[in-house]
This record gives sequence, structure tokens and C-alpha cells, in this order.
Amino acid sequence: MNVAHILRKYEPAQWGGTETAVQRLVLGLARHGCDSTVHAPAAVADTAADPLRDAGAKIVRYHAFAPVSFISKRQREELVSWGGNLFSFDLFWHLLRGDAGVVHSHALNRLAGIGLSAARLKGVPHVVTLHGGALDIPDAIRDKLAAPLNGGLEWGKALGALVRSRRVLELTDAIFTCNPQEAALLRQKYPHQRVIVQPHCVPADQYAVDHRAAALRAFPQIKERDLIIKVARLDPAKNLPWLVRQMPEIKRRHPRAMLVLAGAATTREVLEELQREISRLGLENDVLLTGGLAAGSPELIGLIQCARVFALSSTAEPFGIVIIEAWAAGTPVLASRTSGALSLIEHGRTGLLHSLDQPAEFHQGLDAILGSDSLRRDLAARARERVLADFDVPSISGRLARVYQELAELKQKQRAAAGGQLHPSHS
Repeated sequence: MNVAHILRKYEPAQWGGTETAVQRLVLGLARHGCDSTVHAPAAVADTAADPLRDAGAKIVRYHAFAPVSFISKRQREELVSWGGNLFSFDLFWHLLRGDAGVVHSHALNRLAGIGLSAARLKGVPHVVTLHGGALDIPDAIRDKLAAPLNGGLEWGKALGALVRSRRVLELTDAIFTCNPQEAALLRQKYPHQRVIVQPHCVPADQYAVDHRAAALRAFPQIKERDLIIKVARLDPAKNLPWLVRQMPEIKRRHPRAMLVLAGAATTREVLEELQREISRLGLENDVLLTGGLAAGSPELIGLIQCARVFALSSTAEPFGIVIIEAWAAGTPVLASRTSGALSLIEHGRTGLLHSLDQPAEFHQGLDAILGSDSLRRDLAARARERVLADFDVPSISGRLARVYQELAELKQKQRAAAGGQLHPSHS
């Protein structure tokens, strides 16, 4: 079976959690006889590195645009980089001409509508994975997503209606979400829909190999420092300035501490804001911005292994794939209370939780982990057991491959009952 995966963005230099999840899915599906074709917008920057291609996927680039007029170049870049509702004419034709037995949208809105429309015409299943959530999104994040539209004229509603983008979650054949809270909201709103909680996965064996020497070679400044690491694409939802603002107090309590922020910036403005905050607080020698590092690279895994704490300050995190990566690497996690972290972490057993509006709680948790070798060992050991039991690649991808097969067989029965054709209106 060939699976067509639709991404709303794929820039290897701006790698993030969605790309990591898709990469591991491609690798895992191959073990179950599924080939993958990834459809993504034309890349902004040329790069020789292509992790999805290296994972075995065929890459098909399509032309996409944001149907908004009278906005600045910066606003348009932000729309494309983070959450914009894009449209594409040639994606539809790429999908129709392809040989996909399943169309899997890893984006919502108009691009998912295009995937749904193409799948219906081909008579094959269409599924959606909600990497960033749909109903379980804080108002502050919704406001940030809408900000690039300020002052602009949005003229894409007719295009969305053409592909029924507002009805994708109602009409798709299955919805995958990694967040139980999101799943509960979806089942309440769409009681007849098939909603499946499908966590992301991690290659546990790869993260068990000791790569600390590779990290020290790449970043010698981390030697003899107590590392606090966060791995994330630099975008507003990750709330990285909050972590930077905690560093003066962290330094007062733990003079050897260094904050490592590993990830590429989604926009120049996000990076500049972070750099200004670092400079304002005089933390140039205490905060390391690594830039983008390849997922699963020895340098990235080594940094996580070198860290004494993996800290999250996100305002929204539907799952938090980096949490299970830290667990697999043996690093204890201190996470903000997002729905994803709450669904994963058992406070005091597999990690610690804190509230963003109570910085003292964050510092207490950090003190506890940094001050107790036994607590670090216990948290790390129990967390790795959870990874091996619930989040290793083969088991997760196998579940998804079985759902693909069930849906494909159902479509074949529907096609046979309809005399060999499925009308696009059939769900």
C-alpha cells in the first residue's frame, strides 16, 4: 500500500515535532509493507539534507499560497511559517495522479480539504492526524495564529468551501490524535466519527546509545556545566522567552547552570526576540542557541543525554514528542502543565510538572532534580520503562498500518456495493 502524507510545511532546516513524527511513521510503516509519498509545499531554501527522503519517502513538492491580500511581507512569512490556512491547486492533481491507497493529512483546514476531496474521487480512505490540536487549543495560541491576518483581506473562503475544509473532521474516515483530552472533545462534537488516540513514537534503541562525546565535540562550551535543555522549533507556542527570564534566578541557585535551546527558528522575528531577551539579561555565556539539529543525530541525542534536566515551558503542547525523547535518552523532565504533558507525565514518578503562572513551582522542581541524584535516577528509570512499553516505533506504526488496511477494505466493500464507483459525497 502507498500512503500519501500531506504536510503544510516541510523545511529540513526548520525541523520540528511534526516532521519527527512523520519521519518515524514513514520508517515504521515501511516495516509493515507501506510505502510513503510526502506532499509538501515548495521549499523556501535549498538543502542537500532531506531526512524524510532518507527515511525512504518519495517527496513531491506542490505550490501553495495564503489567500490574503494587503498584508506585509513579514505577515505573509509568518502565515506560511506558522499556522497559516494555505491553499494549493496542484496538490489536488498530484494526489489524483498518484497511486495512493490512503491519503493521510497531517494538516487541517484547506489542505486537508484538498486531501479529502482527492481521496473521495479516487475512492480511497482519508485520515487526519492532529499534531497541533483542533479543539484543545488555548485562546492565546489562537490569537497568535490569527495575528498575521491583521489588516489583511482574507479571500480564501470560497476556496475552502470548494473542498469542504470546514467539514473535514466530520467527513474524514478517521481522526488520529495523540492527546486524550483532544479525543474526548472530538468525540463529543462528532459522536459518529472514528477518533483514535495514537501517540507519537521514538526509536528507543537509538536513544539508548551514549552520544555525549559527539555533543561535547560539537559544543565544547557545555563542558563542566549543568545543562538544562529544551528541544523545540523556536515558535511562539514554545514560550522560550519565559525560560530565558528564569535564568537569573536559576544562576543564583545553581551557578554552573547553562540553558540549551536546540531548534531552528520559524521566523527571523522569533529568533531576534529571543536574542534581545538574552542580551538584556546579560546571559550570552549562559544560554546556548544551537540552531537546527537533525532529529536523531548523535549531537542532538548527546545534548539531551548530557543535560541534567529537560525543561518545557510551552503554553500549548498537544502531545510533546520531546518528552518521550528525553525519557528514551534517560533525562528527567520538568514540564509546564499542557494537556500533552498532563496526559504523559505522572507527577513525581515519571517527571515533574509546573505551572507557568507560578515560577516558584518551576524553581522548586528544578532544585529537586538538580539536588538529588537518586530522584534523577528514579524518574529516568521509570520514564524509560514507559517508553519501551508504550512508545517504541514498531508497535505504534503497526497499529496505524492496521487501521489503514481496515479502512481500505471498507472502501472496497462500499465500491463493490455501489457498482464499482464511489461518489465524492459518500463518506
